[in-house]
Amino acid sequence: MDFRLLGPLEVLDGNAPVRFAAGKQRALLALLLLNANRTLARDRIIDDLWGDDLPDSAQKMVQIHVSQLRKALPEPRLQTRAPGYLLEVADEELDLARFERSVAAGRDALSRGDAGAAADLLRQGLALWRGPALAEFTEPFARHEGARLEELRAAALEWRLEADLELGDHGDVVGELESLIARHPLRERLRSQRMLALYRSGRHAEALDAYRLSGACSTTSSGSSLPRR
Repeated sequence: MDFRLLGPLEVLDGNAPVRFAAGKQRALLALLLLNANRTLARDRIIDDLWGDDLPDSAQKMVQIHVSQLRKALPEPRLQTRAPGYLLEVADEELDLARFERSVAAGRDALSRGDAGAAADLLRQGLALWRGPALAEFTEPFARHEGARLEELRAAALEWRLEADLELGDHGDVVGELESLIARHPLRERLRSQRMLALYRSGRHAEALDAYRLSGACSTTSSGSSLPRR
């Protein structure tokens, strides 16, 4: 089985997609996958699926959706565990787990000075993303969990850029960094990486301009200065 959260929710049994009803059934599956191999209490499920817009039949509806998921899943994975439910998923079956494992290994390689291995591992992890996570859902859990996953993705991308810079690919990453800064203007690490890439590419005047534009407040808070070669 292949459970995919990093983009539109997908489940594959071999090469065949497993179909689930739209709406709360798919949302419940996403919620259980986010908490794979952990018991999720019924009260937590109800709160995450409906928030303040709670129907009187919420308890019954959760039971119905659980029953429907059990029928849709080709294997008996969804267990009743007091005070709620647990979805059994092996690490290699969930793209989120594979992503987190690749990122952890990439960061470890970078800390050991193996920038080449780090870049490869981080690219492997980032390649698992097929689009924004949980974007199809409007349920309360999707807002904060989607933001959390996107933060993991952005941080992994920054680590991959760090590895590329360690490998000396300064000129190659400038354009990518400029595009990322336009999309994420508040991420200071991207701005610092762009300054470093410009400086090490010999574009010293542009690096100095970028440093000046970064603002005196970031200089005061971090004590940063223009990077050395």
